Amino acid sequence: MTRPIGYFVHHQGRGHAERCAAVINALPDSQPVTVFCAKPDIFPAFTRPVELITLPSLFEPTGAEDIHDTTTAPDTVHCAPLGWPGIRQAMAQLVSWFASANPVLMICDVSAEVAQLARLCSVPHVKVLQHGRRNDPGHQAAYDGAVGLLCPGARALAQPDWPARHMVKTHFAGGLGVEVKRPDAATRAAARAQLGIGPDQQLMVVMSGGGGTGFASAPFGIAARAMPETAFITIGRMARDWHATEPANLQHHGWVKNAAEYLAAADMVVASTGNTTCHQILAAETPWLAVPEWRYFDEQIEKAQALARAGAAHHLAHFPSSVEAWRTAIGTTIDAHDPALQRALVNENAASETAQWLAGLADQLLFEPSNEIGDLHDVVHPIRA
Repeated sequence: MTRPIGYFVHHQGRGHAERCAAVINALPDSQPVTVFCAKPDIFPAFTRPVELITLPSLFEPTGAEDIHDTTTAPDTVHCAPLGWPGIRQAMAQLVSWFASANPVLMICDVSAEVAQLARLCSVPHVKVLQHGRRNDPGHQAAYDGAVGLLCPGARALAQPDWPARHMVKTHFAGGLGVEVKRPDAATRAAARAQLGIGPDQQLMVVMSGGGGTGFASAPFGIAARAMPETAFITIGRMARDWHATEPANLQHHGWVKNAAEYLAAADMVVASTGNTTCHQILAAETPWLAVPEWRYFDEQIEKAQALARAGAAHHLAHFPSSVEAWRTAIGTTIDAHDPALQRALVNENAASETAQWLAGLADQLLFEPSNEIGDLHDVVHPIRA
């Protein structure tokens, strides 16, 4: 029987779950897969058999914590507080599964602690490589200990500071987890008709992701006043400001299930740089003003800078705060737009190619037992004190 693959999924936002489902659905049904996550309801549909195990959250206290932690965590971990029964239970479930299932691979998306746990339990792991300033010992230990790194982005978006030792074992998968079919005039016309947008109406879509608290609404009231003949629609989580005065050409549609339709209809999009958001916009080939939200390790800041270097978006560190500044930003975004550069950063075959890469890794890791001592010396690492 084929040895199973494990997959740990962080439950903040939806990008981790979406790319997990895309990869697993591309694997053959004969490959057993077990997914571990604290929130199993965040996953899109699996199209093949999957074992889904709910773990206690590694990041949220429950009130059952039983030790007053006055220690300073070492730099090799990110979230390892003392006295959390939930963490003990989650790690025990993982270790128990390692021992009983004998997995060939453990994919970690993402937790430096889970990645290092797999390594300590003698389980080969694949670590998802994200943007950000991740030169700390915790991230580096997880990357160095991995048999492979999976980057849910195109090679052209690699950060200049990513070391060569990591790049040689990285598989790049731009567009992973997102529908990235090329748009056409019929798609745009249908999207506009569905949303009630006239064919000649200028439309700006503001897209606020689900991984944080969302954008504040006040800047977009100024943007809408800067271009009164243009329709502004926001989708996603939006924090309304009591002091904001919003004109009639600004509408808030909240969380929607058809974000791709809004992007197909838009003449320009303003959005942060979460993974799913990025790939949806790149696939839509829409002019993009990218303004990062706060994330740990400056993840979105580094992603926005990478997109700007690749010519796929106009990047600003923060939203314009005046009518004049908004007009300049919008004009620059539209003038600099190159849909071909955006299209080059997504791959319609990202999921299937990732599945093939994982299968190749598994094949490289497995070997037939041998009675020849010399053969074993080639594959067994020497014991170090």
